[in-house]
Amino acid sequence: MRAILLSGTLAVVCSLLGTRVAVGWFSRHGFGQPIRRDGPTTHEVKRGTPTMGGLVILLSATAAYLVTRLVTHGWPSASAWLLMVLFLGCGAIGFLDDFIKVYTQDNRGLSGRAKMAGQTLIALVFGILATQFFADERGVRPASQYLSTTHDWGVKLPLVVVLLLIWFLVAATSNGANLTDGADGLLPGSAALIFGAYTIVNIWQNNQLCHSTRAHVVESQCYQVRDPLDLAVFSAAIAAACVGFLWWNAKPARIIMGDVGSLAIGGALAGLAIMSRTELLMAVIAGLFVLETLSVITQMTGFKLTRRLTGTGRRLFRITPIHHHFEHAGWDEVTVVIRFWIVAGIFVALGLGIFYASWLT
Repeated sequence: MRAILLSGTLAVVCSLLGTRVAVGWFSRHGFGQPIRRDGPTTHEVKRGTPTMGGLVILLSATAAYLVTRLVTHGWPSASAWLLMVLFLGCGAIGFLDDFIKVYTQDNRGLSGRAKMAGQTLIALVFGILATQFFADERGVRPASQYLSTTHDWGVKLPLVVVLLLIWFLVAATSNGANLTDGADGLLPGSAALIFGAYTIVNIWQNNQLCHSTRAHVVESQCYQVRDPLDLAVFSAAIAAACVGFLWWNAKPARIIMGDVGSLAIGGALAGLAIMSRTELLMAVIAGLFVLETLSVITQMTGFKLTRRLTGTGRRLFRITPIHHHFEHAGWDEVTVVIRFWIVAGIFVALGLGIFYASWLT
């Protein structure tokens, strides 16, 4: 528990101070954010706001975790190293995308194919390492070849199927987080709630770990996870780094997270879900990301379908992702963000409730 508190404290301090430095540095060097042409007109004032602030979240969370391991005389576990692969790897793709946008002053950045190729490579490297290597003394690897809600269930899946599922989770969560990052403070605030929830999940799993010497552990309800405490330490660092960044990203944002932050957050979320054996539960805990993604999918599908049937495409929403729809409808950006934080909190509470209820049964 001390490691979790230390990691979170270091991350929030580094993020608070580091983001302030980043605001000045990116401003002086012209790293301004281009704005999408079809976005809300109220976002025009954000043009030129320093971007790529997500770099501070990556560096703060990673440094806080590593320093905590050093101070507590520990060494990062295999699960933590693999989480870094996703966190920093997806962040690197986002950094390249942001750099292209800033350099060309064009909001398109990397092509969709290039992004997907990078995400696929990172997901496959992670998947192979997590499922085939790094077994501990109990024979437990960071990821399993079963589908999980709170525990593994069903039959053991072929490796190729598992890798496809891991690829889907990494791509879906990183892109879902990216879609959510469109209003001041929306993503860092909701991400802090989600990673805070995963900190709790991993603490509970550590306390109820299979083959534990603790007298209160019920073997029929224990958790077969490799390094839950280390995952909790890293998850707390990411949550705290998001809180520190939120101080400067709240409306009016002094700095924008950029894809470097949103893709990294999504990749880390996928890693936590996979290695804590909660892949399906993640869809509830990160329900806001799911809603944002579904709004884009239904908008595109509905438009294409109505155009094919009637010759004229019709939109279900005024604009997607869905938080922009409410801005177009006249809601103030702050109102949208706070209400979406509430929605994110409801999903987080529901996910934690499901997790705890499954243990009781």
